[in-house]
Amino acid sequence: MIKLPETFGIVEVTATTIVALMTGIFIGRQFSVQKQQDEDDLDDLDEIPEGTFDADKYDDYKMVLVVRTDLGMTKGKMAAQCGHATLACYKALLKSNPAVLKKWERSGQAKVALKAVSEDQLLELQATALSLNVTAQSICDAGRTQIAAGSRTVLGVGPAPVELINQVTGHLKLL
Repeated sequence: MIKLPETFGIVEVTATTIVALMTGIFIGRQFSVQKQQDEDDLDDLDEIPEGTFDADKYDDYKMVLVVRTDLGMTKGKMAAQCGHATLACYKALLKSNPAVLKKWERSGQAKVALKAVSEDQLLELQATALSLNVTAQSICDAGRTQIAAGSRTVLGVGPAPVELINQVTGHLKLL
């Protein structure tokens, strides 16, 4: 049992207990709110592949960011949209196939930026990726700056094995 100083009366003990209890309740609520926000963030993702592949069968991994060049985005806007796509792909894989994330992280987190000429091309690439059980997340702009709201700007493909990614995007040119 903890021995308290004699000057520590019942009022001090009660006050300390109440402060500790309130602190615990506050911290518990913060974790609960954060967990709900994390779950809500996953709701914003595009379709996630229904199947998976065995991450241990492959050695080389990469992520590809396919950027629409027909929208006339500045370099800074492209970079921001690529950042959104990277995070969306990461969140999707965290949910569907975390082993792939580990392999990609350990292999250097390779990312390649490629060109697309239209929204239709992004949608075709996304369908191809999903058919191979490769994560593919498209980013639609909020419309606060240069691009009209809802415009599909970037498609993130992967991380996934290089040979699967190349089946999806191997014919595209570097940005």
